[in-house]
Amino acid sequence: MGVEGHSRSRKRTYDSRTVRERGLRATALVTGAGLLLTAAGCGSMPDHGNVYEVKASPQVDTQVRVYSVPPRPGDRPRAIVDGFMEAMTSDDPGFDTARKYLTRSASKAWNPGSTTTILGGAVPNPAETTSGQTGGVLEFKISGERIAELDKQSAYQPQSGVYEQTLRLVKEKGPGKKDPVEWRIDTPPAGLVLGESDFQRIFRSVNKYYFASTAGESGLRPLVADPVYVRKRTDPQTRLDPVAQAVKAVMDGPSAWLSHSVRSSFPTRAGLKAGTKTLPIGDHNSLKVPLNPEMADAERKICMDMAAQILFTLQDLTSSTRIDQVEMMRPDDSSLCTLQKSNAGDYAPGGFVGPPNHEYFLNGDRHLVRILSASENALSEPVPGAIGERRTVVRSAGVSRGEKTVAAVLDSGHELSVAPIAPLASGAADAKIVYRSERGAKETLSAPSWDGMGDLWFADRDQRRPRVMRLVDGGGTPQQVSIERLDEGYVDSLRVSADGVRVALLVVGKDQRKTLKIGRVERSNGPGGPEVSIVGLRPAAPQMEDVTAMSWAGQSRLVVAGRETGGVQQMRYVRTDGSSSAEGLLPGANQVTAVAASDAEGSAVLAQTKDDGIVRLPPGANWKTLAKPGSMPVYPG
Repeated sequence: MGVEGHSRSRKRTYDSRTVRERGLRATALVTGAGLLLTAAGCGSMPDHGNVYEVKASPQVDTQVRVYSVPPRPGDRPRAIVDGFMEAMTSDDPGFDTARKYLTRSASKAWNPGSTTTILGGAVPNPAETTSGQTGGVLEFKISGERIAELDKQSAYQPQSGVYEQTLRLVKEKGPGKKDPVEWRIDTPPAGLVLGESDFQRIFRSVNKYYFASTAGESGLRPLVADPVYVRKRTDPQTRLDPVAQAVKAVMDGPSAWLSHSVRSSFPTRAGLKAGTKTLPIGDHNSLKVPLNPEMADAERKICMDMAAQILFTLQDLTSSTRIDQVEMMRPDDSSLCTLQKSNAGDYAPGGFVGPPNHEYFLNGDRHLVRILSASENALSEPVPGAIGERRTVVRSAGVSRGEKTVAAVLDSGHELSVAPIAPLASGAADAKIVYRSERGAKETLSAPSWDGMGDLWFADRDQRRPRVMRLVDGGGTPQQVSIERLDEGYVDSLRVSADGVRVALLVVGKDQRKTLKIGRVERSNGPGGPEVSIVGLRPAAPQMEDVTAMSWAGQSRLVVAGRETGGVQQMRYVRTDGSSSAEGLLPGANQVTAVAASDAEGSAVLAQTKDDGIVRLPPGANWKTLAKPGSMPVYPG
């Protein structure tokens, strides 16, 4: 296998564990860095021998391409199998080299883009399952722990169980008259099979955006994140660069899981202009998107909506190069419409509520306060309004995303009170009890959560009748929210996304362990009026067997405190599709019982610990004690 590229970093070390493990031939070429490695054995990197420092220009973006090595005349079956497994991780156009390890009929039938199976760790060496040659046929078995698959829309689907695939090898004569008979694979996997480390090297998560089916209070429909995976480099199948891959993914429509709760401004006939493979970022950080003829006469409003979907989709993908403008182009290269980022505020995900102004928590007397200075022994003040100024003792609280209203579970544990955030001296309304649990026991109600449309959500943990409730605009008649296929257990706590389309649930099972689920919110008109249900529950932290606390920490990201099987408590970022976020683990905090984060990625994380009270983790720093004693940290939402 070959690797070529150049790096922005000043120092780079190479070590290739898979070289020795897979036993293949490899050539690694790093252009611009002055390094050439040749190894007996293959893989992207060596795990023995000397480590060399590679000095490269710090001004050049990382561009690494991996090329596989074709079979050699006379290769034994083991070399054929290992060569094919390694070639599946390459960037060869059309996976042409991988196809050279297959019989001619298998090569024509094999579709590596049909699915991608991800196995835990590295893909194991396939084991030969036949004791010697049987009728000119040999078989090798691939097996491993299946952790996920990418579907046809490149959406991540967590999986479990054992993966097994048998590769059958037969002898086939080459196409030429003088070509020898060689071993080739006749039964390849349906698509690609990658180890987790190769998957993380090859792919990256991207949030593509669609409009919520339901509008918010302002009449705006918020953009909803729909995470998918695109290749970090040119796609071997389509030859699209990463930006073009992301744009095409948006045009192809939302993932199956989200499709019932969002809509796209791109009609089904929309597509890139024929022959478009790359979408370079031009002068003034602008991107031109050439459309196919079917979109040449799109209405301006539709065009601007399409541009907004693309603009926000590309923000994370092109983090090293900011995109400030998206211009949609007709096939004749004339401009259809242009959207400037500076004018896209109304489209911004969660933009109709804006970023948070304050962080909140309960002080030692369990009064709701907000932080004025985030130093040790934080300077804080009572939250304006009846709940804060009257020093109401509460168990938990939730602040609306516009920071105009606060909801609090009172000390009784079964009453929920709502009050405006405004000084009592200004004539603000008094607090109003909006819900009482039937049971009347302490700790019955979960901490409340507000979506960006002004609705208030919470879980009633009455064991005789556990349920999730919703209050439109934080008041009125409480509505029970049905949950599809929550066959066992009950909801212990929940957090609703700003767009109101997704909800994170901590579900207590029969074994009393808490697991994190993500559900999709669907709204419909029933006989008695509007009905809301949570459907499509799926695991959001499948690697954790017991989750203690969670919070939204971005458009498709959560911060979670929990424990893996046989492990100790840890805090990590996870994505709503169940995949691990690139940011990974957070620095350890001891015995975390609650956590709070903001939708604005890059904000500080707050946590409640048993020993240190409220602690705060600013970006790029370590945990600092904020308030001791203190409990229940809260960001708006």
